[in-house]
Amino acid sequence: MKITVIIPTYNEAENIRILIPRILGLGQEYHVLVVDDNSPDRTADVVKDFIKKGERVSLLERPGKMGLGSAYIAGFKQALREGADYIFEMDADHSHDYKDLPRFMERIGEYDLVIGSRYAKGISVIDWPLSRLLLSYLGNIYARVITGLPTFDNTGGFKCFKRKVLESIDLDKIHSNGYAFQIEMNFMANKMKGFKIGEVPIIFWGRYSGVSKMSGHIVREAVLIVWRLRLKSILAKLGIKK
Repeated sequence: MKITVIIPTYNEAENIRILIPRILGLGQEYHVLVVDDNSPDRTADVVKDFIKKGERVSLLERPGKMGLGSAYIAGFKQALREGADYIFEMDADHSHDYKDLPRFMERIGEYDLVIGSRYAKGISVIDWPLSRLLLSYLGNIYARVITGLPTFDNTGGFKCFKRKVLESIDLDKIHSNGYAFQIEMNFMANKMKGFKIGEVPIIFWGRYSGVSKMSGHIVREAVLIVWRLRLKSILAKLGIKK
């Protein structure tokens, strides 16, 4: 069994230096794939040091900031080529607890896609200002109602896919980023492909170091994509491809 944890990075040198050994320490089945967007702080060099030591780490370098969604798509493709059986999305900034990875693996037998949920059992977010927390919480209610997804946290980026889920989706047709990307991948897996989707309650921690990459554009894209996905679902039921 091969578990690949994909971590997109931009100026995460300090965080990735701490995170990689922690993930690898969970067991020989765990591998790390870093997708770096030419970080000025030389994040890629930190990753290369692990690779030189023969660690279970690989690196995909991109020429510049190209968006979170495209980083994950590139990572998915490489992980599939490298024979991963289970593929994780995970942030580099320690807001996702690496100790939760085995908990995902305990649940993945029941589901095809498991999401780390901040809202499955109330609200489990630490060190966020109230305005951002409300935006996220209410945004997830909005996304759930419009798309019909059964999950409570559809904008989170901590999740585990079975290989067959990613193989079934035409990844070249996924062009969204940020929160919109997370919603779209959940929708494609569950509503369009019929895979079973479940949640694992997690605690979402504040960023350890570095700078948040959230922007107004990311929020606007997420607000609009749910209607596009709803339309896509309706057209699919009518046998119309779009």
